[in-house]
Amino acid sequence: MIELNGKIVIITGGAGGIGAAAAEIFAKAGARLSIVDLDAVRGEALAKKLGARFFKCDVSSPEEVKAVLGNFDRIDVIYNNAGVYLPGRDGRITDIDEAVWEKVLAINLRSVFLFCKYGIPLMMKHGGSIINTASSAGMIGIPGCDAYTATKGAIVQLTKSLAAEYGRYNIRTNCISPAAIMTPMVRQSNLDDETFDAESFLKLRTPLRRFGTPEEVAQVALFLASDAASYLNGAVIATDGGITINGDLSKIKRD
Repeated sequence: MIELNGKIVIITGGAGGIGAAAAEIFAKAGARLSIVDLDAVRGEALAKKLGARFFKCDVSSPEEVKAVLGNFDRIDVIYNNAGVYLPGRDGRITDIDEAVWEKVLAINLRSVFLFCKYGIPLMMKHGGSIINTASSAGMIGIPGCDAYTATKGAIVQLTKSLAAEYGRYNIRTNCISPAAIMTPMVRQSNLDDETFDAESFLKLRTPLRRFGTPEEVAQVALFLASDAASYLNGAVIATDGGITINGDLSKIKRD
């Protein structure tokens, strides 16, 4: 079993979905855990259950992020998991309202900037692990969600730059790119859309022919947070069942 042995861990967006699954798994692995989220009801309940700390925070706000990080004199792991997709409002670049564009960039990308900008100095004396969350949308072209795609592509490249810059301080920066993970956000953006054909998606786009679970992504994050990943830096791990590498699965001969 991978252990975190008292590592001081911050998970943003930790009250639900993949973040909550990671909080559960990290706590079992021995992390000294802090959950950061805007949802105080779910966040406080989860923190109480796990013996963790909870901080209510708008992760796009410099003042609120600095206030959270002011509670620490050392951080070992920052898991930048917070993110949002706005179905019905995100879309083609020519159709997106400017306010929607700014909101998606603020939550998805500015939050990573802020937690790295003000969190990395708390790691530089002893090293640490930064885990960023991108998406298949940051690796391949996906139409109809240009604001979301822009943020996730930027996170992939920012991960690589941080890995190159701060590796000399023994700070490892890596990125997880999930896809088709059964979370409330995926249900809202895809399964609740009457035009989305889940059966065809699984057959033609997903080599494993199933959706992933938040726990499967959280296990990858646990590895990246741990000393077991001590020589992994700048990696972008597609946790997507093979979605981003497949071709036309309709051409595969059926059993």
